[in-house]
Amino acid sequence: RMALAAWLALSLLAGMGAEEMCGDPPGTRTRSIAAPQLSPEEQLSPHMPESLRCDACHAIAFQLEEQLRRAEGKGGRKALSESDYVEVLERSCSQGWDSYGVQELDGEKRLAGPGLPAQEPMSVMVTGGPWPGRLSKMCHSYVGERGEEQIYGAHRRGAAALRELLCHGDKGACGGGKAGGPAPPKVLQNEL
Repeated sequence: RMALAAWLALSLLAGMGAEEMCGDPPGTRTRSIAAPQLSPEEQLSPHMPESLRCDACHAIAFQLEEQLRRAEGKGGRKALSESDYVEVLERSCSQGWDSYGVQELDGEKRLAGPGLPAQEPMSVMVTGGPWPGRLSKMCHSYVGERGEEQIYGAHRRGAAALRELLCHGDKGACGGGKAGGPAPPKVLQNEL
């Protein structure tokens, strides 16, 4: 019984947080994280804000690459027929895009989601709203501008070639060959 009582007393003491044992009042160490404050353009415009276009392009390139890679893996085929890759690209652009949103890090808003650089884990990401529609619209615009054959050809050369074609080329959202960084002001013709 003595051992059981000692074990119980130690368990109770160990269960107290270090803050409580050192004299800090309970609950004084809280962390508050606010959601990103979106401008009227970021909230209401049907278009992707200029500051997020490069991130959006990388997300689109990632999703196209993933969908094409999966389609090639089915049935052990190495290359897709034209009708198959056209269908995959159309389906990729029409997907939900619900796993993407905006985070604010060090005062800068960034798109976050699969295929984008890891963001701060202790931040708030705003998903839904206009972001899925904007990504889908941009994706369709890229496929329309570049063409399915050119996109699939870039995919066959590798993920870097696809990102280069969509994001860093002459018309790329990431500033004409510069990896990352804000894009120069430009409006995509087909993004309406």
